[in-house]
Amino acid sequence: MKKQIVLLFLFLGIFHISAQKYTTKTGSLKFEATVDSFEEVAAENKNTSAILESSTGEIAVLTLMKGFRFKVALMEEHFNENYVESDKYPKATFKGKVEDFDSTKLSSKANVFKISGDLTLHGKTKKITATAKILKADEKITVTGNFDVKPEDFDIEIPKLVSKKVSDKIKVNFNLVLAKL
Repeated sequence: MKKQIVLLFLFLGIFHISAQKYTTKTGSLKFEATVDSFEEVAAENKNTSAILESSTGEIAVLTLMKGFRFKVALMEEHFNENYVESDKYPKATFKGKVEDFDSTKLSSKANVFKISGDLTLHGKTKKITATAKILKADEKITVTGNFDVKPEDFDIEIPKLVSKKVSDKIKVNFNLVLAKL
């Protein structure tokens, strides 16, 4: 856990010291790649770290790949060993910006934003855009949203034997409740 925190702060060296930051170490990141008529392929990581610079809208997210939990232990093992190769590529990161972000206009009613940036997974980086709802309540900023990725965009190979059981488009959902740093 200490290593994850140190990596997050090293990764976030782009932010200014005087800026207002919101952070979490317990964000939720879920993905689902289920195909109809087959066993559910889904997992969740509840230890995702994130930081939001409220004056600029810059956001960074880090999650450890071995933190994803599946309903079936064998799926988790295959995910870590065969697909994302967690020992070789232990983390996924996102560094981007909330477009047209103005923290002074946030309220307890969620507003819809686009978040654009670079997702690094399995040693490959790709630009992505996510749709997110952002609200501010009880001095916390909540960012929830989703985006889709394709395994081949990150050189993740799905063996032919199971390729019909895993969707070629992975749906990713995130929920980050950020507190003032």
